[in-house]
Amino acid sequence: MKVGIIGGSGLDDPKIFHEAKNVSADTPYGNPSSELVTGKIGGIEVVILARHGKGHRFSPTQINYRANIFALKDYGVTHIIATTACGSLREEIGRGDFVIIDQFIDFTRHRKSTFHETFESGIVHTPMAHPFDPELRKTLYEESINLGFKTHDKGTVVTIEGPRFSTRAESLMFRQWGADIINMSVATEAALANEMKIPYAAVAMSTDYDCWKEDDEIVSWEEIMDVFNKNADNVKRLLTNTISKIK
Repeated sequence: MKVGIIGGSGLDDPKIFHEAKNVSADTPYGNPSSELVTGKIGGIEVVILARHGKGHRFSPTQINYRANIFALKDYGVTHIIATTACGSLREEIGRGDFVIIDQFIDFTRHRKSTFHETFESGIVHTPMAHPFDPELRKTLYEESINLGFKTHDKGTVVTIEGPRFSTRAESLMFRQWGADIINMSVATEAALANEMKIPYAAVAMSTDYDCWKEDDEIVSWEEIMDVFNKNADNVKRLLTNTISKIK
């Protein structure tokens, strides 16, 4: 077993494991966002990939999602856990809450989200009814509750193109669609991981209320990072505990 961690904003820290070393990766789809950083947690080999590159260099649209997923698969990763910041579209999902995502709505427009652009080698339509692995989700939720973190056992994420935030009209529309949280990356990763047949799960940390909530501050990057940084250690503890329980 080899676990891949796709680290979102502020969560690409290799210090969470021992014997860390950098590994360069090249793929038929170009270079991934960053080098792979490998190490061990509780004797289990772990690979971290920084979604936005070192220093958050890549905007959500610029990320080479196909290269990222292919590089992890090529390195032998058997499970992927992703971390992400998100905006809450529901009153009950407060700042700092964790959401173990179970569904996505893909509202992106300008990125490569499949490995099967042509059917020259055969027709491929990947089932996507349940894009997040139920066993990984269950383990994440149980470990988060055991650690005492306020955690929602499911939630639908709408992934927007970015890098701009939503208009209020869009935010209200997403709520009507049934979305619970909003971000700019997870749907693309989940779709590609499913095509590669890698079990994939994502833990989202709510950092704001987007802009639908008229009695609350409108989302800003500074607010997102403030909440995320305050809770980053909690995410690292959750990842460490979860990895040791994966079967």
